[in-house]
Amino acid sequence: MTSDSLTSLAAEILACRRCPRLVEWREEAAANPPARFAGEEYWARPLPGFGNPKARVMVVGLAPAAHGGNRTGRLFTGDRSGDFLFASLHRTGFANRATSLAINDGLALTDLYLTAVVRCAPPGNRPLPRERAGCLPYLVRELDLLTNVRVVVALGSFAWDGAIRTMRDLGYRTAPRPAFGHLAESRIGPFVLVGSYHPSQQNTFTGRLTPPMLDAVMDRARELADLDRQRAPPRPKKPLGLVWLRLADAPPGGAGAASAGSLVDLDQCLATKPAQDQPDGLVADPWEGSSNILDPEDDRGVVKNVLPYSLLLR
Repeated sequence: MTSDSLTSLAAEILACRRCPRLVEWREEAAANPPARFAGEEYWARPLPGFGNPKARVMVVGLAPAAHGGNRTGRLFTGDRSGDFLFASLHRTGFANRATSLAINDGLALTDLYLTAVVRCAPPGNRPLPRERAGCLPYLVRELDLLTNVRVVVALGSFAWDGAIRTMRDLGYRTAPRPAFGHLAESRIGPFVLVGSYHPSQQNTFTGRLTPPMLDAVMDRARELADLDRQRAPPRPKKPLGLVWLRLADAPPGGAGAASAGSLVDLDQCLATKPAQDQPDGLVADPWEGSSNILDPEDDRGVVKNVLPYSLLLR
């Protein structure tokens, strides 16, 4: 298996042809460009993310535009959505330029990494569910590799859903599923997910998304990531999956007094044995607050990773 680094991940993304409909569309767009791009050589391949690998903020979009990123070879580059986005990133201190025109234009991102849920331009900007599922592992690996990221900004409801699925696949609790909205926030594991309307022309031309509105999102991301600090604090250790407890064999009294199959405070369970003997990874989502109560069903209603209480006492 290819080594998990951003460089090798980018190489895998660039070689991807797993979605026939997307491959056909990206190549058709390149073969039949509008008059304003006639004669230009199109990228016509999938797009990896780009930016600072030590970034504390990740911005997630939907997919490349057929005559934007699919033409230029970089996300949000060479299209109106990118013009709107990078003007905001420049005003809020994340980019050294207010425009993103070409892959060699000198653009640099500060403490920010830009990526997308789907890596090829989809027809009508509407990826199919199976196409999202095919691309999602790339986003999962990207977020896992970007170990300093603390804030994820989702541009639109599709990106919001993709970010939640990504965090779930990394082992963090996402139920109940948070609702999307502009400037909506949700804490998931070590991350804060922040929502923004997508900078599509449909939103920006109608005034649904204005420059001050997008600036407010990026300023909030900067605040949440605490970018005035010199170094990011280490990301809390990821749990070994979501842990549920079966209480049928629990001893009487203390944390084991709950009835079989009920929810339990894992902190109390672990308090019944010496700290040095606590099994590594047996932690209820420590970023959810002091109670650490776990729901035994994920957002699909599937019970998983059930552990007998007796394991905590060995």
